[in-house]
Amino acid sequence: MTTATLCPTLEAGLTAVAASVVSGSAVVDSEDLALVRQAAAGDSRAFEQLYRLHVDRIYGLCCRLCHGDTARAEQSTQDAFVRAWEKLGSFRGESRFGTWLHRLTVNVVLGEHRLLKRWVTFEDGVGTEDDSSNDAVIPSQHEDAGLKMDLERALSRLPNGARTVLVLHDIEGYQHEEISSLTGIAVGTSKAQLHRARRLMRGWLE
Repeated sequence: MTTATLCPTLEAGLTAVAASVVSGSAVVDSEDLALVRQAAAGDSRAFEQLYRLHVDRIYGLCCRLCHGDTARAEQSTQDAFVRAWEKLGSFRGESRFGTWLHRLTVNVVLGEHRLLKRWVTFEDGVGTEDDSSNDAVIPSQHEDAGLKMDLERALSRLPNGARTVLVLHDIEGYQHEEISSLTGIAVGTSKAQLHRARRLMRGWLE
């Protein structure tokens, strides 16, 4: 299966979302290490500060992984921070705390609950899929402000499997082998779902 290439509009949108995650982590990175050390020693106030610094980004990740189900996303966010508190002693500072927390959250939402395994098939409906594509239009400067919102709307229309793989691969930066390990699906299925997601998104955003 050849993975569909990203059109400029889709690539710009995904890059903007991914960059917001990275830049947000960078802002708090300098504060994290000291707080992690204090929290690991049992300082609950330090962990509360870590929670406040990271909760918005973790909730956003959970919303995407829970397919817009806000109640499930809120519960998953709380579960992720409970698990982070329990495993804080295992954080060695080899990566940013934000990166560690993101990966732990993905494991909580997908690795434990195995949301993908609840689906009988990945060929769930999404309306009419159009394989045809037009030449991509690069957004002008005044369109950039609405691009992220348009991307979120398009993401919400994707079938569950395709959306999850797209979020993990193109936004969170996971490789197909990692997605396979997290979700229990085959590498080939992950690639097929990414191809499908990109094709649908390209058609909607062009």
